[in-house]
Amino acid sequence: MRLLVSVRSAAETVEALAGGADVIDAKEPSRGSLGPVTPESLRAIALAVSGSVPLSVALGDPTDAAAAAAAIAPLGELESRAGGTFAKVGLAGARSHAAAESLIGGAMDAAARCATRPGVVVVAYADQGMAGAPHRDLVSTLAAAAGASGVLLDTYLKDGRDLFDHVAEPELRAWIARAKQAGLVVALAGSLSAAGIARAAGLPADIVGVRGAACAGGRAGRISAARVRALRGALRQGRQSASVVA
Repeated sequence: MRLLVSVRSAAETVEALAGGADVIDAKEPSRGSLGPVTPESLRAIALAVSGSVPLSVALGDPTDAAAAAAAIAPLGELESRAGGTFAKVGLAGARSHAAAESLIGGAMDAAARCATRPGVVVVAYADQGMAGAPHRDLVSTLAAAAGASGVLLDTYLKDGRDLFDHVAEPELRAWIARAKQAGLVVALAGSLSAAGIARAAGLPADIVGVRGAACAGGRAGRISAARVRALRGALRQGRQSASVVA
């Protein structure tokens, strides 16, 4: 399992990489769960990341296919990367099966026209924080049908509860297995602490993402290399514990 760290600036990117982040995720936490950074910040973050390190970019929760395409457009200004570029698109704004399908289709079409050819990662919310947002099972089904690269299960509301407060572990394990069988890369996030990351390490997901636990001062604070390093340790410990149990 790889560790993704969400950063809002080039300076935070340097700290995250120094701490051992496997994936850098550009995100502005003051703008919500999937808050996009400014185009200027995105370019600075991309320049601070080695081309071999994957870069994901949070693009918010577009309300329709046109908005999804507009959100992906700035990724065309980035350099192509050996590690890959990924666009994270949330579906809190989709109020029906058809709307979710259309929005994912718009993101996929825009990504195909984009010079960097980003992979699309579709985001589902464990807490259903937006009434009417599509369920995680529908999200993964639609993502796989559209040919998306992956799916992320996150929490929409940052209210002190984490992923495991909303989804029982056996149910989460089964959902991950179904998504992987459909050919999707699976990422988990959602206000995870070091203990939560260790717990996630026992699941068959590919990536675990953090922001608040990697910051001095909480989610709105600043990424700390020491905290990222500690989270890597928690991830390693969780893997070891899971292998012993297995």
